[in-house]
Amino acid sequence: MNQEKAEQAVRDLLEALGEDIHRDGLIETPKRVATMYQELLAGRAEDPAIHLGKRFPVEGSGLLLEKDIPFYSLCEHHLLPFYGTAHIAYLPGNEVVGLSKLARTVETFARRLQLQEQMGDQIAEAIMNELHTEGVMVVITAEHMCMTMRGVKKPGSKTTTIATRGIFTDDFARQGQVLSLIGQ
Repeated sequence: MNQEKAEQAVRDLLEALGEDIHRDGLIETPKRVATMYQELLAGRAEDPAIHLGKRFPVEGSGLLLEKDIPFYSLCEHHLLPFYGTAHIAYLPGNEVVGLSKLARTVETFARRLQLQEQMGDQIAEAIMNELHTEGVMVVITAEHMCMTMRGVKKPGSKTTTIATRGIFTDDFARQGQVLSLIGQ
């Protein structure tokens, strides 16, 4: 990220909004905002394969579900936050990934300018490609500040998306099993 250019963009925006960028409360705001965006968008520079590389051999493992993984992301349409939980279910082949690595994978994709639907698909694709699973299902439920703070102004409304790959794609019984386990 070009820190200097980002800071100037924030200054320009503040001025365009009619703010006095020389007033005490705003003097360091451009630097703070640029630094914040660097942190919030750090996932652009990360390869999820790094997180999914730590695997362990297993024999005959059944369904694996890691649920209630919290995340925070920024909507690419309004640059406003959306946040919620992700749930990842997969049927391993001969290997499983370390559990914390699933949460790190969610974090990698959440720390990008994002769409919720796209994020679920990206997580599912990364897991399928890296772990060579029989199937994966990613369920994400989130609240979007673009619907809460502006526009329709409906706080508390949530959006749920489901991305499936492999055996989960057409197996509605397996999908139902995962959704039931998430609800427990």
